[in-house]
Amino acid sequence: MNYHAPSRCPVCGKEMEVTRLKCGHCETELAGRFQPCRFCTLEKKHLEFVEVFLRCRGSIKEVERALGVSYPTVRNMMDAALAALGLDGKPEAEASREAEDRADILGRLSDGEIDVETALRELEAMKGARQDD
Repeated sequence: MNYHAPSRCPVCGKEMEVTRLKCGHCETELAGRFQPCRFCTLEKKHLEFVEVFLRCRGSIKEVERALGVSYPTVRNMMDAALAALGLDGKPEAEASREAEDRADILGRLSDGEIDVETALRELEAMKGARQDD
């Protein structure tokens, strides 16, 4: 059985360092200081989200359906995964993304994909997420 390698020390909480690699076939071992892959340090919940996002080929609507969650929840999950990867955006990008999110919600309402109550709930969730930051 393979286990997910911890990225943080269970004692002090600091970042762990990869110092040994081993070939499962020929038993060759390497010792040193190796930089872990960026995705290997993700918590399970973020890694699972990234996998679903990629499986859905980046379609947020498909991710919504696959996970059974709302648009704002998918965006929050994406933001959390980006932050965990150290790829969070700049403030200007936030304003642009917020306008894009609002337009998407209103577009889905206009297309009849969601009802007025759902649109209002999602807009409120966006507002609440912004106030939490």
